[in-house]
This record gives sequence, structure tokens and C-alpha cells, in this order.
Amino acid sequence: MSFIVTIDVSRTFETEAPSGKVFELLADVPRSASSFPDVEKLEPLGGNTYRWIMEKIAIGDHTLQQTIYACTYRSDQASLSIDWMPIEGEGNARVEGSWSLEPAGTGTSVRLHTKGSLDVDFPGFLQFLLSPLIELAFVQKIDKYIENLKEAFDG
Repeated sequence: MSFIVTIDVSRTFETEAPSGKVFELLADVPRSASSFPDVEKLEPLGGNTYRWIMEKIAIGDHTLQQTIYACTYRSDQASLSIDWMPIEGEGNARVEGSWSLEPAGTGTSVRLHTKGSLDVDFPGFLQFLLSPLIELAFVQKIDKYIENLKEAFDG
């Protein structure tokens, strides 16, 4: 019997880059995704919808199944926001979230909020052990993604 791990992450950070440049990069899903760690493949499905195929997550000597999900992205330059909604029935995860940007002096204040759920194909009795490790791995990927984006904004 499998179990579901739910993750909810919010991060706010500043960059010296102007909001127009930050928006342009984040609204370009393939460009933004190239900064996300462990993406095996990003498949365009049309209509600003993409399927994410992640590398398998390894915990110690054990490998979990591959995480796959799809989202439709919507960007609004006037409000400096980007959001994404899951496509039901695609893969073993559902992810939604948003970027919101605010000019801050000559730079930009950037806020990310994302939440998702992952169907883990392991026996339910392992949930107590595996859930915190899966959540930690995902949060570490988000933090590395933000580090990579900061470099891209400043480059």
C-alpha cells in the first residue's frame, strides 16, 4: 500500500536584478527549469503546459521511484506574477505554486510559494521514516534552485 507525502514551501529573497529581467526568466519555463536541480527531462505538452521528469531520489542505498508531474503555467507581466496548476492524471505527483515579484530599490523582492503531493510507492508502514526524508530532499532542491536562479539573475 502506497502513501502520500505533502510538501508546502515558501521562500522570499532579494536580487539586484530589475524586476523585468527576473520576470522574463521565471516566465520562461524551460529557462527557469534549467536552474532546478535533478531535472532529467522537461517535456512541452503545448499551451504552456510542461511535464517534469525528475531524476530518481536516492535515500541511502535505496532508490525511490521517479517523480513525474505536469503543470500549466500562467504569467502576468502587469502584476509581476507567475503561477502554475497541476494537470490531473499526469505522473505520480501534483505540484502548484506561484512566483510574485516586487520592485525593491534597483532590484527585486522575489517570493516563491509551492506545494505538492507525491504518491510514494512503498509500504505504508515506511511513511513515518520516509516522509521527513522525502520532504527534506525536496526542500533542499528548492533551496538549490533559488541559489541557481540568483546566479542566473546576476549573470
